[in-house]
Amino acid sequence: MKKLKLVFPLLMLVLLSLPCTVFAAPQGTLRVGLSAMPNAIDLPMSSERNAHNVSWQIYDPLVWTDDTGKSVPALAESWTVSKDGTAYTFKLRKDVVFHNGEPFNADAVVFSWKRGSGTKMQWKDKWAMAESVKKIDDYTVTISTKGPNPLMLRMLSEYWAMVPPKYHAEVGENGFQKHPVGTGPFVFKQWKKGDRIIFEANPNYWQKGFPKVKNLIFRPIPESATRVAAIKTGEIDIVTRLSAEEADSLKGLSNVMLKTYPVDRVYYITFNNLTSGKGKPTENPLVRQAMNYAVDVDAIIKALLNGHGHPIAGFVTSGNWGYDKDNKPFGYDPEKAKQLLAKAGFPDGFEIDFAAPIGAYTNFEQVCEAIQGYLEAVGIKANLDLMESGKYWNMEAKKELPPLFGDSWSEATGEALPRLKGALGGMKASYSAWSDPKIDDLLEKIGTTVDDDARAKLYVELQGYMMENPPFIYLYQPITFEAMNPKVKDYKPRAAENYYLKGTYLE
Repeated sequence: MKKLKLVFPLLMLVLLSLPCTVFAAPQGTLRVGLSAMPNAIDLPMSSERNAHNVSWQIYDPLVWTDDTGKSVPALAESWTVSKDGTAYTFKLRKDVVFHNGEPFNADAVVFSWKRGSGTKMQWKDKWAMAESVKKIDDYTVTISTKGPNPLMLRMLSEYWAMVPPKYHAEVGENGFQKHPVGTGPFVFKQWKKGDRIIFEANPNYWQKGFPKVKNLIFRPIPESATRVAAIKTGEIDIVTRLSAEEADSLKGLSNVMLKTYPVDRVYYITFNNLTSGKGKPTENPLVRQAMNYAVDVDAIIKALLNGHGHPIAGFVTSGNWGYDKDNKPFGYDPEKAKQLLAKAGFPDGFEIDFAAPIGAYTNFEQVCEAIQGYLEAVGIKANLDLMESGKYWNMEAKKELPPLFGDSWSEATGEALPRLKGALGGMKASYSAWSDPKIDDLLEKIGTTVDDDARAKLYVELQGYMMENPPFIYLYQPITFEAMNPKVKDYKPRAAENYYLKGTYLE
């Protein structure tokens, strides 16, 4: 008996020292309310954010963009990039199967690209970024582009869902649209049109420990009042895209928790140096700095957005790769504005024309009227012309707007480059009204620098320069509102209002 007593503790120590990972089985049903009816639940055909969010739950990309904006392995275990930045060679995981049991391999990647870039696909341009996709062996592929593209990995993460070629051949395109199959954390089960879309946990998911819920149900509820009622009564666990007033109506309820976060969208007033702004005082960087200091953005957010926004210090938002948290907004300092105007040679101010669209953005006409008042207080008379939005954007595209005009720009890739190029691309960009050789040079470097960390440093450099030589009066980044049941845990929507639910669970 003494020997047994001695052996048993030793045996337990040995057993406890062995590596052992036990994953809990997925449990419960998560119900998500959608603000629009999805047109499809197949990623290349998902026309807007709701359909996109639903679709992604049943697919996986080759590369994943994590919550910090870093590109990390997914269906591809690793990859290398050629010296010229035009060829990406991916080593694929060997332990992945599609929902129908078909193995994931290089053939699936090649097929998915050919299908995704087909003429009938709504997001074919995102797949056509690749000039070719070649199978090297069963678990190695090379994706080639016409030139270096630093957003390539992000596009793979956001749009390139892998599909099974044999299954697609069996059921055809129409059959696949009705019953899509991927490798993702959830398996499609049923779509009751106009009512709900039902998914179940993938029992063979390659990423162990995920998903964490057994059933996932999406319910399209276009009427926002009905979505609010559904979260109040407990019929739904998550609702998105609530107005500030709707969010306020849910405050204090024990069965509802509010979530707010900044949307990847910027509001701004453009300085035009391409056409109507030539020869105007706004060509002087001190004048542009002064006009930034002249506007009380915090007061505008408080009065016209009910406090639901953040002042910005550029076009790289807080959720973008390369965001410089040390780059602070100008702040409100009318005395400094007057000093800068005097230093620039305009102690008595000046007169300038100003335009803004009607009905395009929430309270934006009032925002521009407030800006008009702030500028007048430092001696700048801005003649504000509020235009019908269709006419306005047509004039903007033709570069016929006055030297000063207001607008907004969103971005869903997680990087500011498309937004920066669109607004600062000179005569080549439809909605640009500004050109600066230094900015052009930095955007060119950013657009051809594939290494993430090196590109982030260039973004930081650009943000600093755009404070010294501001092409805009920087205004704000708005906040969106969502509501959820307090039992929902690890729900992490991103700044583009997209979400991935494999890690979300019910307490």
